[in-house]
Amino acid sequence: MTYDRELADRLRAELAADPRVSEQAMFGGLAFLVEGALVVAASGRGGLMVRCDPARTEEMVAADGVERMVMRGRELDGWLRVAAEVVDDDAALRHWVAVGQSATAALQDR
Repeated sequence: MTYDRELADRLRAELAADPRVSEQAMFGGLAFLVEGALVVAASGRGGLMVRCDPARTEEMVAADGVERMVMRGRELDGWLRVAAEVVDDDAALRHWVAVGQSATAALQDR
């Protein structure tokens, strides 16, 4: 499956005000990075891949349509998969982009 181009366009519009944002094809999707750190991606499996504060992963996956990313059979704290239907409306998309931006900003403050 290829990533949802409409979702990628919505992400692009949401992040357009930040001149530090770049785009890169990654993991079969289209990732949006701030100064090289992945914030969010239109996933090749549909929906979003979102960076989050690892300490808040458990809290985040309690929401419907949100689960831990699994890579090479291992669940990862700090990375989420958000189902496409969860971000159907702009307010929800804005929320998940903000989660990714916050986590990325925390990394860059270290």
